[in-house]
Formats: sequence, structure tokens, C-alpha cells
Amino acid sequence: MGMTFDLAQLMIDAEIFRLVLHTINGFEINEETLCMDIIKQAKWGNYISNRHTMDNYSKYLSTTQILSRQNRMHWVRSGSKDAAELGYEKAIELIENHKPDPLTDEQAAYVRKVVEDAEKEYGVEGYQA
Repeated sequence: MGMTFDLAQLMIDAEIFRLVLHTINGFEINEETLCMDIIKQAKWGNYISNRHTMDNYSKYLSTTQILSRQNRMHWVRSGSKDAAELGYEKAIELIENHKPDPLTDEQAAYVRKVVEDAEKEYGVEGYQA
């Protein structure tokens, strides 16, 4: 039985996971974040465009790269790419441009030990691919 793997789905899943973590981590609620004085001043007016709101909302807003929050008109104007297309683009970008941090000596030694232990367990010690 074969298995398939979809890089676009991995990118979509990673974004969903990041959004869930953002939600789970929550946000601070206090006098400053509630800003009731600004809401009271605005009454039925517009507190969304208040400087305090503009300075602070990005701290709590979750951002997306694959899942679109655009309305349909803006989505169509920006190319109408669905999540699968954007997921593949993100995967290709990562494959082509990601520069991982090198392992520390301690991490490299641990990986080497895991490999050596597995080679012993499966009887392939010293095998070079």
C-alpha cells in the first residue's frame, strides 16, 4: 500500500496550526487593552479608527499567507488563487530559499548516536548510501 503526501496540504495545515496556537495563547485583558474610555468617548461613533486601536490591534490580529480573508472582489482582483495554489507556492518558496540554522555540536552528536543505534539494531552498521 502506497502513501501520498501533498506539500500544499502541509503548508495549509501548518497555517491552520499556527492560527489555532494564536487563539489558544489568548491575549491579555486589562484596563489598557479593554480601552473602555475610548469606547465610551465614541459612544455610537467609530472607535476602530482611534489611534489606540490602530496602535494595538496588530498585536492580536492573526495573519495568514495562504488562507484568504479578502472579500471576493479583492480576491478576484489579486489573481483568484485558491489555498492549494498558494500552498504549493509557499512550499516551493521554502524548498528553494529556506536556510536552516546549522546543528550545534551537541545536536549533531545526538543525531549521529541515534543513527548509530539504529544501524546496530537493524544490522546495517557502517552502511554508506
